[in-house]
Amino acid sequence: MRWVLSLIIALACTAAARGEDEPWVAPMKQVHAKFTGKAGAFAQFGDSITVTMAYWAPLRYERKGMDPAGQKAFDLVNPYMLKDCWDKWKGPDYGNNGSMTIRWADENVDRWLKKLNPEVVLIMFGTNDLNQLKIDEYEQKTRAVVRRCLDNGTVVILSTIPPRSGKLEQCREFAGVVKKIGGDMKTPVVDYFGQCLKRRPEDWDGTMAKFKDGDKDVYQVPTLISKDGVHPSNPKKFAGDYSEEGLRSNGFALRNYLTLVAYADVIEKVLK
Repeated sequence: MRWVLSLIIALACTAAARGEDEPWVAPMKQVHAKFTGKAGAFAQFGDSITVTMAYWAPLRYERKGMDPAGQKAFDLVNPYMLKDCWDKWKGPDYGNNGSMTIRWADENVDRWLKKLNPEVVLIMFGTNDLNQLKIDEYEQKTRAVVRRCLDNGTVVILSTIPPRSGKLEQCREFAGVVKKIGGDMKTPVVDYFGQCLKRRPEDWDGTMAKFKDGDKDVYQVPTLISKDGVHPSNPKKFAGDYSEEGLRSNGFALRNYLTLVAYADVIEKVLK
C-alpha cells in the first residue's frame, strides 16, 4: 500500500506543478479557446490608478532587487506581450481613465473589446465606487463586465483595490466581492488590498501623522498609500525598486509586481 500512497502523492505534485490545482486554469483555457485576436494583447481596465504611467510601464525599464520569481515572470511576459501594451494602451479608448467607476466600464466594455480584442485583461475598479455605488450595484456591474470579456474569449484577471484612508472596512468589503466574483466565475484574482495590509499592517496609510513631514508631493511617502490617502505611493527613493523593502514602500511597485506575476501565471498555465 505504501507504493500506492507514494504514487498518489507524486501524481498530486505533478498536477500542482502543471497548475491543475488552480480552479481557474481549466475554465480560462475554455475561454481562451474562443479567442480570435492577437496573442500578447494585454489590456488593463481601470481608473486613475491604472491610467497613470506609474503603473505597468516602468517594469520595462528598471527592476532593481527583483526576486527570482519576479524576474522569471518578466522573462516570460516581455517577449510574449505586444510591446504597445507596456505604455501605449493608456487612456479612455483603452479602458482606463481617472475618476471612473465600474458603471463606466459597464457602459463601454463592448466598445473596448471590439477595438482592442485583448487576449487577457486585468480589471480593477472600486476606489471611486466607494463613494458612488452601493455594494450590490458594484457586484452586479462587475459581474456583467467580466461576463462580456469572457464571452469575447478574453481571459480575465481581477484585482482588488488598495486600502483607502478612512474607508478600510468598506474597502475590505469591496475586495471581498471581487474575490467572490473571481471564485464564482473561475478567474484569477490579484489581491492587492490583502498584499498592502500584509506588508504594512499598521502604517500603510500615508495620511498618518508620522508621514506629515518631508516632501509636499503626495506620492513621496515611504509607505504604500500616498498622502492623499487614496492613490498608491511612488516615492523616488524606491522608484523601480522591487526588493522586499521596495515592495513595502512603493505602492505602484507592489501593484506592478503583483500584476506581472499574475499575468505570467496566466501565460504559462493557460495561453501556452
